[in-house]
Amino acid sequence: MTAARITVNGQDTPIAPAAPHTSLLDLLRERGLTGTKEGCAEGECGACAVLVARPGTHEATDWVAVNACLLPAASLDGQEVVTSEGLAPTTGVGDTCALHPVQAEMAARGGSQCGYCTPGFVCSMAAEYYRPDRRPHADPAGPGGDPEHGPNGFDLHALSGNLCRCTGYRPIRDAAFAVGTPAEDDPLARRREQSPPEPVATTYTRDGSTYLRKSTLDETLRLLRERPDAVVVAGSTDWGVEVNIRSRRADCVVAVDRLPELRELRVASDHIEIGAALTLTEIERRLGGAVPLLAALLPQFASRLIRNGATLGGNLGTGSPIGDSPPALLALEASVLLADADGEREVPLAEYFTGYRQSVRRPGELIRAVRVPLPLSPVTAFHKIAKRRFDDISSVAVAFALDIVDGTVRKARIGLGGVAATPIRALAAEAALEGEPWTAETVEAAARVLRTEGTPLDDHRASAAYRAEMLGQSLRKLYARATEAVSS
Repeated sequence: MTAARITVNGQDTPIAPAAPHTSLLDLLRERGLTGTKEGCAEGECGACAVLVARPGTHEATDWVAVNACLLPAASLDGQEVVTSEGLAPTTGVGDTCALHPVQAEMAARGGSQCGYCTPGFVCSMAAEYYRPDRRPHADPAGPGGDPEHGPNGFDLHALSGNLCRCTGYRPIRDAAFAVGTPAEDDPLARRREQSPPEPVATTYTRDGSTYLRKSTLDETLRLLRERPDAVVVAGSTDWGVEVNIRSRRADCVVAVDRLPELRELRVASDHIEIGAALTLTEIERRLGGAVPLLAALLPQFASRLIRNGATLGGNLGTGSPIGDSPPALLALEASVLLADADGEREVPLAEYFTGYRQSVRRPGELIRAVRVPLPLSPVTAFHKIAKRRFDDISSVAVAFALDIVDGTVRKARIGLGGVAATPIRALAAEAALEGEPWTAETVEAAARVLRTEGTPLDDHRASAAYRAEMLGQSLRKLYARATEAVSS
């Protein structure tokens, strides 16, 4: 067994004697860092948020906010974590410290009442405070202003995974929009100039359970051949819920989130290849809007805290019929690259799902990457129908990718989620559009076809009739917005 350890607020912290399934949240609290709270144990409230040093997009290191309740402590072996207690540097006088600028603004503007949620808010706000590409915006209340971005460039979506039950969000928003830029001598700002800790190979075993991280993809694939029963995890945004809420345990958990072969993003002449272990935030920032359909999807995928850990490989690997990424990837005609110890194969995503949470992926196989063919269709949209605007599970998700040439629909691809046991392509509606003029009459006829696709069910999120109606309405909405954009 390796001596698994984490650097927490600059202090070397052993993971032992915690069990391999023990969350980072529980480890921190057992070590006396009780600012990190448990609210939901599902990654929905943000009370457990902490900062982790990760490879940066614009600097060597980014301070990334994550849900400590979902991450196994063993997954941070060799890594660097900062909690709300570690944000402000000590003064060296009586072991006291000044407030961090984010903490100071929260206090000055009344952003804390009972205080339960405050440390999590502070950590999420600190991640945005240290975002290297944060730039001033127009006044949110003025002409051209964006109410979700402050004049200081603070993106309120950084707080989309944090809930407050008593203070209300106005003073928290005020605090977020009041923070300045880090001082030159700010130690966490300076830390961004140095690379984050390299991933380390981990073998952590206690009480008959093991958490493993290998150094290379080849080593991992050989391990999975020997242990096909192992649970494979990346950001643990799904497995962490299973452990916390359903008390799931595994004899062997294999981490793939830091494998370099799964963290590449390549742009070729005829395709874009996205590594299965890149987080959704990394994909969003590295693509920079180059795939408009993904750019529309990603801000609606859970919260920033979740997107900082969740991966495309994990979202496809769970096989959920209500996952947000499959409809968009189906519309993009994406394929998955499946690797095992014998080699690699490419499977169109339209042929990947075989049943409820089932796929063609064989024991011992990993999703190495997702491949999106080029060129992209120019008319795209992602419509997520849910009870909340953000940070919610879809009742229905619809993705469109259309080629319209000289007023005629040359190609139509439509991906659907939430209306069948698997994500599906709306083949009949695609056929009703292709070769037809892009007119209100064509769209109305195709909308009637689209509402018959799939086998929607009644459940607590929506009725079957509502889901069917939303399919047709989504196409009408796409047409209205597309024609409005042309006319303007």
